[in-house]
Amino acid sequence: MKSGFCGLPPAPIAARHNKKTTHWGQTIIDPYAWLRDENWRDVLHDPGSLDPKIRQHLLAENAYCDAAMSDTAALQEALYKDMRARISDETTSVPDGDGAYAYYTRYLGGQEHPLYVRCPHAQGAPMQDEEEILLDGNALAAGQTFFDLGDVIHSPDHARIAYAIDVKGSEYFDIRIRDIKSGHEHPETLHDSNGVIVWTGDSRAFYWVWQDQNGRPREVRRHVIGTDQPDTLIYKEQDPGFFLTLARSSDQRYLFIIAHDHDTSEVHYLDLHTPKPEVRTIAARQNGHEYSVDHAHGLFYIRTNGDKAVDFKIMIVPTHQPERQYWRDFIPAQDGILRLEQRLFAHHHVRLEKENARMRLVVHALTDNAEHIINFEEDAYTLAIEPLFDFETNTMRVRYSSPAQPQQIIDYTMDTRQKHVRKIQKIPCGHNPDDYRVQRIEIKAKDGAMIPVTLLSHRKTPLDGTAPAFLYGYGAYGYDTPAAFSSNRLALVDRGFVFAIAHVRGGDACGYNWYQQGKGEHKTNTFTDFIVVAQSLGDQKMCDPGRIIACGGSAGGLLVGAALNMAPGLFAGAIAIVPFVDVLNTMCDASLPLTPPEWPEWGNPIKDEAAFTRIRAYSPYDNVQKTPYPPLFVRAGLADARVTYWEPAKWVARLRHEAKGGGPFLLTTEMEAGHGGASGRYQALHESALEYAFAIKVAGLK
Repeated sequence: MKSGFCGLPPAPIAARHNKKTTHWGQTIIDPYAWLRDENWRDVLHDPGSLDPKIRQHLLAENAYCDAAMSDTAALQEALYKDMRARISDETTSVPDGDGAYAYYTRYLGGQEHPLYVRCPHAQGAPMQDEEEILLDGNALAAGQTFFDLGDVIHSPDHARIAYAIDVKGSEYFDIRIRDIKSGHEHPETLHDSNGVIVWTGDSRAFYWVWQDQNGRPREVRRHVIGTDQPDTLIYKEQDPGFFLTLARSSDQRYLFIIAHDHDTSEVHYLDLHTPKPEVRTIAARQNGHEYSVDHAHGLFYIRTNGDKAVDFKIMIVPTHQPERQYWRDFIPAQDGILRLEQRLFAHHHVRLEKENARMRLVVHALTDNAEHIINFEEDAYTLAIEPLFDFETNTMRVRYSSPAQPQQIIDYTMDTRQKHVRKIQKIPCGHNPDDYRVQRIEIKAKDGAMIPVTLLSHRKTPLDGTAPAFLYGYGAYGYDTPAAFSSNRLALVDRGFVFAIAHVRGGDACGYNWYQQGKGEHKTNTFTDFIVVAQSLGDQKMCDPGRIIACGGSAGGLLVGAALNMAPGLFAGAIAIVPFVDVLNTMCDASLPLTPPEWPEWGNPIKDEAAFTRIRAYSPYDNVQKTPYPPLFVRAGLADARVTYWEPAKWVARLRHEAKGGGPFLLTTEMEAGHGGASGRYQALHESALEYAFAIKVAGLK
């Protein structure tokens, strides 16, 4: 045991009741299967319904974690104050004009949740001194142990808002309706939503998505305001492996119903301005074909990987003939350039791209097809296109930041190519970007692939092999951890850490092939990439090789767990947040919320023996070694429908029983929260403070 954790009370020891299952002639013994409450669906809606024996064990784990970290109480408080000092107590988003009004959010000092407000919008300028409050998140959250808002959407006639709230953390949202002028709450409440809302053009109804008892978005429904009649079923997804979500075209003409898993999609559409619209399909689902759609001027613009466009291309088709045989190229595919996203305006088409792990924006004029690129000069940064209500505008809104540069909201006039910075994230305690180094380096993987790594460090921190490192990774679903600004991270960096992001395969840092090289049969590349990055950072004296703390959340927790099993002596400590570590059992259980949609990502071990064998070989829970492991901090959420609470609980129990030496293994379960952890902008800082205190303690910093 590390000296920093000496004198701990006895750790909780979970009872072992071997449960045997057999697949493909292979027997799996699970001694901690009892930690999964058979009543788990009810627990998502009511955490108080958890089996008392399981609750007792989780609370004992929480108490043990508290005891192990009790000597860091002052450090946690200092970290919390440090991070809070970097958050503006009072802040306002940039208003977004929509006809006669501009809409925005505003935080008041000391409050956890935003106000949703609007003001008159005259001659293109918001009159914020005449604002009216539409919704107060703090008032709605009063008395709740957890509170989160989904969509908060005003009707096109500006008379009402529809809003979605989750008070359990399970991501089952209730939808409510409010009259703006009177503040009157409508009596109807729609339950079990995924939190997404799209209004009809006449403001008399809206579309929403209902989730089944397994947390799967399965039905699109149309709710007419003020009616007590059952909502109209618009579309029902029959395949449990496909989830539903909604989107609205940039010109606000069409509703898109998107059915998808992790490598196949199918888009249906209907006219938002027709009382009895017909649901039509753009292109029937075809295994491996992913596409998304937008609309302008009678054309659908389709981002697609069809025709072997691995990094996607953009095609157009008339709205009256959307079938695939009529699609034609608009922006052809180009090797090495990943088309990430598109956004349409009345006179422009904008696309977000990535080349050589660097993002850029390309503006295409629809009038003459002229293009220009908006570049940014830093070594590592992130970009996003902000949504705007105004389709006719010649101005797009961009969100930009880098690991050292706070977030900027930039209005870019597409005709004149002028940038206007509308807002810069304020750091109340002061921030000088020049105090920090941002580096983008590449590290060679075992098979020769070059892994991008983003490094952030304080200029006072020597890069001579003496600094501790906080190494973060994810590597799944084609999601690349953005090189964005995080004021919280500075609490570690200012204390001497090198903060490193390993852009491992499984994300899309180097294009869609980079994702494909880290999924399914190639999944182990994600883990070996992470290990190679850790080893190389130490070998190159970018950090102290004996003080590297690994960190990842959700699928990144799988990365951390697998890396620990493969190289337990490489890391001084590890942090796993809501970690997906019981991969084999979860992927063999089709009743769990996310299992069927996850099969394209990991493989289906129920129907594919090779997938079963492959997942069994890397699943962290199934591969704990009889060797010392470093100290480990694990966080779970009781109402988590994505990574169920019992996965991390079982993993920690098995580590404690089978690992020989090392540790300790700490588990804390949020008993009133889900996958995203604590709600509220300040409450979440306490979670980060605990995680960072663990890293500092393990690194031996004073």
